[in-house]
Amino acid sequence: MTHTYNITGMTCGGCKASVEKYLGNVDNVTNVSVNLEKAEAEVTMSSHVATEVLKKTLPEKYTLSEKENQNVSQITSESMDEIGQKSKLQQLQPLLLILFYIATASILLHYKSWDGNAVMLDFMGLFFIVFSFFKMLDLKNFPESFRMYDPLAKRVSIYGWIYPFIETALGLMFLMRFEIEIALIATLIVLSITTVGVTKTLLDKKSIRCACLGTALKLPMTEATFIENAIMIVMAIIMLTQII
Repeated sequence: MTHTYNITGMTCGGCKASVEKYLGNVDNVTNVSVNLEKAEAEVTMSSHVATEVLKKTLPEKYTLSEKENQNVSQITSESMDEIGQKSKLQQLQPLLLILFYIATASILLHYKSWDGNAVMLDFMGLFFIVFSFFKMLDLKNFPESFRMYDPLAKRVSIYGWIYPFIETALGLMFLMRFEIEIALIATLIVLSITTVGVTKTLLDKKSIRCACLGTALKLPMTEATFIENAIMIVMAIIMLTQII
């Protein structure tokens, strides 16, 4: 994959050579081409390297920033090529299977003494635990993918890093029935923020990878991602109305 970055602080051919040297020494970077006039660097990678890693590699006199719109298409071109010929159902098979197993487990836990509220709480708990697990599999690269569509992660970089841990904490709170009201409110806030970004992406018809299952599974951003969040939001609202 190839990404293009803005580079400020370069004034001469020596600067150009220096930037190419520093970026070229980063693990998984296979080629660096710097355009001094455009103040840009084109970086080719064997596997994705986070922008923060590239920033830290350069001396303080240089400032590196990503060309967001271009990188959205570039970072996902590899995955989009792989899934481009597949139907939506085939693309979303991993997500649908996971939701099916979560729903089945939640129902089976209470089939002898049915309790709709308990089923929903277990579903929400298992949902967060399972989805956070997949994000943890590649925690280093998840924030970069997540910030492509989550509004808060775009503005606060650390949010992308702690998001999987937030999901884990919420999952445990639901399963342990600990401070349910707080967990429900947090769920509404967290998923509403993400849903805003998902909705904007769908309306803009951008082809990007969904980070809902981390980067281990290459899923496209589709209407199913919106529906998945909407289900959790509706459940949280139902449970809150019964508690308050």
